Amino acid sequence: MSQQAEITDIKKKVFNTGIRVGTHVKTKFMEKFIRESNPEGLYTLDLDITLEKIQTAARFINRVGVENLIVCSGVKSATTPVEKFCECLGAKGLLGRFMPGTLTNPSLREYIEPKLVLISDPQVDQQAVVEATNAGIPIIGIADTDNITSNLDVIIPANNRGIQAIATVYWLLVRQVLIDRGELKDNESTKYEIDDFETKITKEEIE
Repeated sequence: MSQQAEITDIKKKVFNTGIRVGTHVKTKFMEKFIRESNPEGLYTLDLDITLEKIQTAARFINRVGVENLIVCSGVKSATTPVEKFCECLGAKGLLGRFMPGTLTNPSLREYIEPKLVLISDPQVDQQAVVEATNAGIPIIGIADTDNITSNLDVIIPANNRGIQAIATVYWLLVRQVLIDRGELKDNESTKYEIDDFETKITKEEIE
């Protein structure tokens, strides 16, 4: 299968996961990633750009090394995706409330010095963004149409609230990292599918 055919196949696979569906709000930071608005007034993200940015993020991760990556996420729907991401790649995850000083206060027991930070939502994970920025640590962030992304080094434009959508982003990222490593061929299946990355919680629990 050619690379273009593989990209087309992946686009078909993820098209209906909600990964492209944004919010009713768009920020100036996210305008360039927005393709249109749908009949319900929700802004739609450009899937081609999303896939390109996932490739960029994967190259960044492999260049730095997953052992130097911290995945920070206070987004409930991202719990399982982050756990699966870390399981598949050997990265370290920090889930739930981000402890102030984790990246900036050497006197804390929790203090760590990663070389790269990955977050699920710039708003929810604001403390991690602030500390990584202050410490000079590059940040990869999954951002929706209403997010402020001024402190992100690599922006992955995607729905970062939907259960299936956020699972899809992390699944795609794992897949691309493994392909870039030479551990997975473009037309090979990964150990886990998107469903395996989904957090099994109800809509009420997310809210």
